[in-house]
Amino acid sequence: MEIAKDIKDFLTTRRAKITPDQVGLAPGGRRRVPGLRREEVALLAGVSAEYYVQIERGNLSGVSEEVLHAIATALRLDEEETAHLQDLALAAASKAGRKPGRRTGAGRQKVPEGVQALMDAMVTAPAIVQNGHLDILGANALGRALYAPVLDRAGRGKPNLARFLFLDSHADETFPAWEEACEVAVALLRVEAARSPHSRAVTGLVGELATRSQEFRTRWAAHDVKAHRSGTKRFHHPAVGDLTLRFEALEVACAAGLTLIGYTAEPGSSSQEALQLLASWTATGGGAQAASRRTDGP
Repeated sequence: MEIAKDIKDFLTTRRAKITPDQVGLAPGGRRRVPGLRREEVALLAGVSAEYYVQIERGNLSGVSEEVLHAIATALRLDEEETAHLQDLALAAASKAGRKPGRRTGAGRQKVPEGVQALMDAMVTAPAIVQNGHLDILGANALGRALYAPVLDRAGRGKPNLARFLFLDSHADETFPAWEEACEVAVALLRVEAARSPHSRAVTGLVGELATRSQEFRTRWAAHDVKAHRSGTKRFHHPAVGDLTLRFEALEVACAAGLTLIGYTAEPGSSSQEALQLLASWTATGGGAQAASRRTDGP
């Protein structure tokens, strides 16, 4: 990734979202830029304007945690945005000592046997395991049934949620809240790109999507990041119809970079009925193909 450019664009887009009155500053005369000027951010952060200009140009190497915190406070960054700024700083600091294109372990990631056994025991709740760039590496039977449209259309390739969302013509059928799903996918890829700036898997995926999808390019340019730890997600399954499920995303402690995502339905809801029907469909043979499909992880 172009770390200096990512730093510049992230800080520029963040300050463009804040108006002077939001931070107690006078608007002043005619403004040529949206949001705060660089010198106003510097004033709020307690650093010189010249120093902040160098930081916004991408020179975060050697910047102290105190200064990063002051900038995050000045720009009103949330927890996830602050962590992203820190990840960018780490990437900038490590750039000089690492060779470009160095391979990471992303391509060799596997779902630990114990985690797969845990998922398999979750017979009433769909569960999947994905990595930071949204490859689906494993699932239980109900998870494979729920994600059958994604898994089946991946063919011989590794199923990847971002690639499906932006490049598959059926994505908006599988995920009715397609716009929201795309925003979340790009935000998660932004986080992973900062954490693993030398990963060929990440840079390759981002490059492919940016080349083939205008929708992706537009969202990628916004530099938005967000947490994706819990919430609701909408699905449309060809066998059982619409489901609105609550999810919990849990980091797999014994396998860095992997996340287990489990789904539940509200008791007594139509989604619970649909999920029960999907479980029955899977167990009695209607979903045998989806239930037996194995990704690289299990």
